[in-house]
Amino acid sequence: MRKAWLVAGVGFGGALLFVALLVVGTYSAAAGIFGGDSKGGAVGLAKGAVPARYQALVQKWGNLCPAINPALLAAQLYQESGWNPRAQSHAAAQGIAQFIPGTWATHGIDGDKDGDRDVWDPADAIPSAASYDCELAGYVRKAPGDPTDNMLAAYNAGAYAVIKYGGVPPYRETQNYVKVIRTLEKSFARPVGRVEPSRQAAGAIYFAQQKLGTKYLWGGNGTPEQGGRFDCSGLTQAAYRTVDIELPRVANDQYNAGPHPSRDELLPGDLVFFSDDLTNSRAIRHVGLYVGGGYMINAPYTGAVIRFDKIDTPDYFGATRVTKDGAAALPTALPGT
Repeated sequence: MRKAWLVAGVGFGGALLFVALLVVGTYSAAAGIFGGDSKGGAVGLAKGAVPARYQALVQKWGNLCPAINPALLAAQLYQESGWNPRAQSHAAAQGIAQFIPGTWATHGIDGDKDGDRDVWDPADAIPSAASYDCELAGYVRKAPGDPTDNMLAAYNAGAYAVIKYGGVPPYRETQNYVKVIRTLEKSFARPVGRVEPSRQAAGAIYFAQQKLGTKYLWGGNGTPEQGGRFDCSGLTQAAYRTVDIELPRVANDQYNAGPHPSRDELLPGDLVFFSDDLTNSRAIRHVGLYVGGGYMINAPYTGAVIRFDKIDTPDYFGATRVTKDGAAALPTALPGT
């Protein structure tokens, strides 16, 4: 039994000390950024956040007018369809941008100049989404407040409501929509400067370290019926649940639960992701909980136990610094899923 608890020459007692040293050391190195504000904004797209086949479209059309940017446009498309170009909702909204037929008839454009306007073709639908955003921004350009917030409010509640109330109207649904998209925007943006440290990370790590040595179970959520066993994303979901953050169940959805620190800016508590396709976050197949020093707590595969593993492997995709708002902004269900 003891051998199952040994990873990189560390026994159970040593393992807890190992975690403590990694956490203290890494946070000490990062002490200069505690208490500081996040810097910068969306000047580009986070690595792999937008599937490669749509990245150029989003980058180009996301700069169509000052009220939008590529990360904001990406957040809208992800929230609408999860990048599914064949998505169709129960309300008859269609395609990657989820246009209803009447809106498409009025606002759809021939983005790829091939002679037709096809709601199912991302080369038309993505430019149309950006164009529609910019039209709405023009309608409410004189309303007080943030122009992008007003544009999003017009998208949800109509331009008249924004003009009537002098900004985002006092509708709970509309206010939540604006908050969700602005929060998701941070997940799709390539950060400028350092990402603010997580205040919940220590609690998530504490939970995960108690599971060291537990046998892996594919699909495991840690329930009594499952013997308290986990798979990779089940472990990270359960760890953050203990600090009142509800992550999605699957690894590729967890990637969008916050901004994305670079490899040299990782801090304990960050989620680290792995994929065979480094251009597409939707292809992510594995996640671990970073503890510092290049190591993660990891539920690796059937036959193994929850253990420490190094993160620097060829399939390392990137990282997410989980935030409560970021997790709450993720769609719970997408059309066609």
